[in-house]
Amino acid sequence: MTGVWTVTKKELKSFLYSPIAYILTAFFLLVCGFFFYNILVWVNQQAMRLMQSQYAMQYMDRLNINRMLYEPFFNNMTIILMFLLPLLTMKLFADEKKMRTEELLLTSPIKVWPLILGKYLAALIIYFFILLLTATFSIFVFAYGNPYPAPLLTAYLGLFLLGAVFIAIGIFASSLTENQVIAAVISFSAILLIWVISWVGEGASGWAGIFSYLSFFTHFQNMARGIIDSQDIIYYLSFIFIGLYLTYTVFEFRKWR
Repeated sequence: MTGVWTVTKKELKSFLYSPIAYILTAFFLLVCGFFFYNILVWVNQQAMRLMQSQYAMQYMDRLNINRMLYEPFFNNMTIILMFLLPLLTMKLFADEKKMRTEELLLTSPIKVWPLILGKYLAALIIYFFILLLTATFSIFVFAYGNPYPAPLLTAYLGLFLLGAVFIAIGIFASSLTENQVIAAVISFSAILLIWVISWVGEGASGWAGIFSYLSFFTHFQNMARGIIDSQDIIYYLSFIFIGLYLTYTVFEFRKWR
């Protein structure tokens, strides 16, 4: 664990001293804020229309803030994360290879697994705090509305696990090349491919269940609605392990090549 924490601290300093992390954070918050504001305006308009209707009390169940505001907002966030996290992870190993420091890392006392886990943990910590900043959007919603906090926490857990999978894929992509742009493209393409699988699952007949199960976003939908299913947790943890293990095999192959 000492080796993992050493690598994590080094990568965190690299993130914090680089303007890229701040630019990506600002971009993410700006785009998320744009979506949140527009959805909030739409919800407010729907509420005003119902309040003006003489049958308003019969339709008050439509004013479910979690369903009307947060579900579409979180779904939009998943799309933004598809672009953000490949950019966040593209330099983790590609930069080491480009600067010719990869061999020093592989021959250092720190073994491959602590190296991978340290970089992964650093990116995960940065992502956690970026995600935490989006919670500030809800301050006025809680001040003037009545959302249910439990489904929101479940949805944020789903976003965290979804992002953790994207980061694992991004680390694997970064280990394949020294070009950061190519690493980002590989990561984004892999995520996009699995996203498209959910579309195929919707249109398929016999294989619909399998394709639907393989989709990241199908599992996220349950958590966005406030439902915690052990299958969804196991699914995300499995993909995280696969991404990190593939990264490990890449470095093991290079060590013995």
